[in-house]
Amino acid sequence: MIVERASHNWAYSEDIPGSRCGPEDGPWPRSYQVLDEQNLWRELRILAKPQSSKLDPQGRYKADSINFQPSPTTKTQDRYVVTQLDVHGRLWTFTGVFDGHLGDVTVEHVAHHLPIIVRDFLREANEATHAGKYTAESISDLFTKAIIAFDDAIAHDVLDLFGGSVDKLDNYTDAEIRQTINDQHEGGKNWRKARLCMYGTTALVALVDPDRKDLWVANLGDCQAILVSPGSGVKDWNIEVLTTTHNGDNDAELERVRKSHPDEPECIVDRRVLGALAPTRCFGDIPFKQSPAFTRRILYNLFPGFHNTSPWEEFLVRNISPPYITAEPEITHRRIDGGVGGADKENGSPLTATAHNIPTSRNPFKSLRSSPSTTPLPRFLILASDGFADLCEGEGQTRIVESWANGMVARNPPESVTDSKPGSQRDNMALRLLRRAVGGDDRLGVSRVLTLEMDGAWIDDTSIVVQTL
Repeated sequence: MIVERASHNWAYSEDIPGSRCGPEDGPWPRSYQVLDEQNLWRELRILAKPQSSKLDPQGRYKADSINFQPSPTTKTQDRYVVTQLDVHGRLWTFTGVFDGHLGDVTVEHVAHHLPIIVRDFLREANEATHAGKYTAESISDLFTKAIIAFDDAIAHDVLDLFGGSVDKLDNYTDAEIRQTINDQHEGGKNWRKARLCMYGTTALVALVDPDRKDLWVANLGDCQAILVSPGSGVKDWNIEVLTTTHNGDNDAELERVRKSHPDEPECIVDRRVLGALAPTRCFGDIPFKQSPAFTRRILYNLFPGFHNTSPWEEFLVRNISPPYITAEPEITHRRIDGGVGGADKENGSPLTATAHNIPTSRNPFKSLRSSPSTTPLPRFLILASDGFADLCEGEGQTRIVESWANGMVARNPPESVTDSKPGSQRDNMALRLLRRAVGGDDRLGVSRVLTLEMDGAWIDDTSIVVQTL
């Protein structure tokens, strides 16, 4: 492991937060190493690789991020992005988290290229964005169009090699298709395009305008955006979930898919699309968006080939009238400067929860709230992959986020809250939130998550971006 351990202990499956491992992953108990606070923070930093970005020259606004998977044998398929988009000399803030599945090819592509696509769409809306005379609705519409166009290009960049449609594939032999897409000897441009179609990723991205008046959140899949604002009371926090879940846990999403395919009872099987895919909205996953001929004629011929196509055929035989999943995002808009229009949302109503206070006896922090101050309390936007919600399942996400927020405004937080001077460059909001989610001041619990002796992953990949608004 990364650091030396002083002692070890034993854990059972129920001791590990989240739902990634269970009794079937035995034998239990399994060994883990008990870390002191110094080594615990050191290991957490090594595994989560925290990053910080200033979002304005004065340093009033920042974004902190982590990508966490403690298993040394598991490569994370999560990604995040924090960047600023130069649109006619004005900077829009773009942040996001992405949760890939089946592999990391498509998630890597999306995390890298989506900010560029959104920037280009903003630039093309020349008069509106240059003069700042845009409306919340126009940016929401632009955001949606950019995302859909980007996803459409994944399949059509490949189909354009064969006449532009699946129907034109009949004009090509398998040998001709293989020769076209397996062009590694010529740089592999076509091969890389085709590979993107095999995998998929969910996405959650946020956009803040240059004047910091408006926030837009676009969601595909099961990542989560949480707005954390000071409440009306002395110690309250308003914790608002800005996103809904686009997967088999959401009955409304399943019904949407069924209504699009009314004569296909197997469009949803076991709460999965075609019995195979959990997300109902995502980038890529082209076998669920194009007819089976795309997969059988193109992807089956892609180097290195398939030794066993039966897992694919199990859902392809149900693919009758694609697409079954969509890249149309759910867009949420919030006015963040206190102006009119602070609570509108396209495609549904937000889920809202007001956090309850932590009783004084259980809140050891001397908070910035406890004495009069001219400094306004911060407001946070949390973007997190579904691994974060999984970690919070036991104690409850609202309680964990509230406790973290109280720690963020504490003048002298304990060592279990941060290993750095509050407000310093090293102090990282996302790392603090991760620490709270994996156990907080329960040093044994955090040690279990970091050092469990297990061959595969025992928790889900977790990426978090926290930015101040």
